[in-house]
Amino acid sequence: MAYNIKDINLWESGRIKIEWVKRNMDLLRGIEEDFISEEPFKGLRVALSVHLEAKTAYLCKVLASGGAEMFITGSNPLSTQDDVAAALAHDGLNVYATHGCSEEEYEQNLCRVIEAAPNIIIDDGGDLVTLIHTKYPQLLTDVIGGCEETTTGIVRLIAMNKAGELKFPMVMVNNADCKHLFDNRYGTGQSVWDGINRTTNLIVAGKNVVVAGYGWCGKGVAMRAKGLGASVIVTEIDPIKAMEAVMDGFKVMPMSEAAPLGDFFVTVTGCCEVITKEHFLSMKDGAILSNAGHFDVEVDMDSLKKMALTSYIARDNIIGYTLSNGNTVFVIAEGRLVNICAGDGHPAEIMDMSFAIQALSALHLVKNKGNLNEKIIDVPREVDLEVANRKLKFWGLEIDKLTEKQNEYMNNWE
Repeated sequence: MAYNIKDINLWESGRIKIEWVKRNMDLLRGIEEDFISEEPFKGLRVALSVHLEAKTAYLCKVLASGGAEMFITGSNPLSTQDDVAAALAHDGLNVYATHGCSEEEYEQNLCRVIEAAPNIIIDDGGDLVTLIHTKYPQLLTDVIGGCEETTTGIVRLIAMNKAGELKFPMVMVNNADCKHLFDNRYGTGQSVWDGINRTTNLIVAGKNVVVAGYGWCGKGVAMRAKGLGASVIVTEIDPIKAMEAVMDGFKVMPMSEAAPLGDFFVTVTGCCEVITKEHFLSMKDGAILSNAGHFDVEVDMDSLKKMALTSYIARDNIIGYTLSNGNTVFVIAEGRLVNICAGDGHPAEIMDMSFAIQALSALHLVKNKGNLNEKIIDVPREVDLEVANRKLKFWGLEIDKLTEKQNEYMNNWE
């Protein structure tokens, strides 16, 4: 066991956090029981790079209960909770992560995880997969496969596969119905506003909220903003998603038109330079910018810092940038993921579904070792349905089933 964390003495606080989420993650508790008895990962090394807070920590413990030797790091320099990392290290897992580490330290931690020669990779954004292909190609033969958590990571993997560079199968966890329909929409919708509200301590009702991107995450952010009493403006590049936003009751316009109107801005596109130099100078004095996309490239922070005459810490985790026109715009969490760098991330019950998909997808890779010919793999439908059925059971709900006659009717083309 090895670790690179802030302080091992923080472990008790971290363990309390992990026990709290475990209480509220019914699916993972059931999977943990199965893994303890079956030990499907015995003798295997699992590398994991996901936002390192309590829910992720419990996923790590569930995989370890199945026999996996875990090598763990975060997927964002600001999202690691040091007491949670300490709790995992105290329990004998290999952890390399500290809150607020530099970019160099962040990459060093990723390297330490990959240098363990993992058999399974669980990634959030594609950093581990990219690193092992570019810097440690000699370790590729050890990898059975991996699982990708986010839309951003999937975009990177598809590009790698098209270029013929992806050398092992990756399960697209984000594409599972029990992941993106709930995690991306309800999880992001709630956790983004949890982060913004606790950090700013400002009211949302009566304000103009600009949501950039109307995928499943953007839908959730816009829906929750509307519920908080805001007037919501959506910016999009996809005409079909723009129509959806209109029919959901939101205004749609280009960012150039939305910039002067917004009080709060939330980018959630997975792309770069969504809010740029041309937009900053047209914003209201006091406009608040935040990002809910995986990487800190959606708000053009480099340009903002160069443009600003002065900058200052306006509040914990908020920096104000005063521009040449005299207006000040504020950025939460340095333009990094607002829901996890200024909050605790998605609710436990939501991540229960996402991490159940992760655990069962990793199990699918192990069970089908050597028999998966494609490099980009969808989560098996039976895994999606198993998670949904388990969740309904924990909720104490039942649903109808097709009768024999109904089943025959549905499968008869005549």
